[in-house]
Amino acid sequence: MKALLVTGVAGFIGSRVAQRLVGEGRLVVGVDDLTSGALGNVPDGVDFIEADLTHSSTPDRLPRNCEAILHLAGQSSGEVSFDDPVEDLRKNVVSTLNMIRFGIQNGVGRLLYASSMAVYGPTPDVPIAEEHDRMPISCYGVGKLAAENYLRVFQDALPSAALRMFNVYGPGQDLRNLQQGMVSIYLAQALDTGRIEVRGSMDRFRDFVFIDDVVDVWCRALHSDRILGRAVNVASGTRTTVRELLDEVIRLVPGTETVVADGTPGDQIGIYADVTRMQRDLGPFELTPLEDGLGRFAKWATGGPLV
Repeated sequence: MKALLVTGVAGFIGSRVAQRLVGEGRLVVGVDDLTSGALGNVPDGVDFIEADLTHSSTPDRLPRNCEAILHLAGQSSGEVSFDDPVEDLRKNVVSTLNMIRFGIQNGVGRLLYASSMAVYGPTPDVPIAEEHDRMPISCYGVGKLAAENYLRVFQDALPSAALRMFNVYGPGQDLRNLQQGMVSIYLAQALDTGRIEVRGSMDRFRDFVFIDDVVDVWCRALHSDRILGRAVNVASGTRTTVRELLDEVIRLVPGTETVVADGTPGDQIGIYADVTRMQRDLGPFELTPLEDGLGRFAKWATGGPLV
């Protein structure tokens, strides 16, 4: 059996994708440098390699019999990308180039890349399709778009697809990380202190997509040829304001207070996805409503039902 190589396997999304694949009886090799992921996240049954994908020697440690690469490793915070743009470039672009080289040299069938809504930059208040202009306003978004373009350049030698994930949330997310993940940040603050600091306008809007739905997309993408050479929005297709999200969090954690502070660099006013391509080429999906997904997230975070 050929292996599936999952990079970022100790992270939130990578670990959940790997867990699903192992459950399906697939041979999974996972790689992670553990700078942001946790060893405890790596699912049982994964052949784990601790390595930094930005190092040119790392591909020499990876198995040659890979059917596909699911490249989820990288720096994943727009805010953090401004602190060290060079490191962001290494984590998100150099690592991808190394995976492209590895894939071509070893005849890998496809590479699925964890891209982001951040590639779009400012957008109008309409559902955004994959063909929309891409003008990122964060260092993180610039790096994600650069990686997509490298994949396009080498498409003939290594078929690939860019899965542009929107605001992913759900059980397993790191509630200690207050620089990434709007849902997890707000829920963590509500549970920890009963006070949520909102960094930016409450009228901002996002597209929140539940982790189980995201895992479904990744696993189906392994078998779809229609998406090769293309980008696919991975999202719910639902426009939700920050204010609406806060209302849901406060419903789950009554008595929580909110305070508005200055926004963060490179933050978008609003974006939500047109999911026509995802539903057509990888679906159909019954996507998890925010109320249901957030309730499941809160139960996981508290170890059981909230009183």
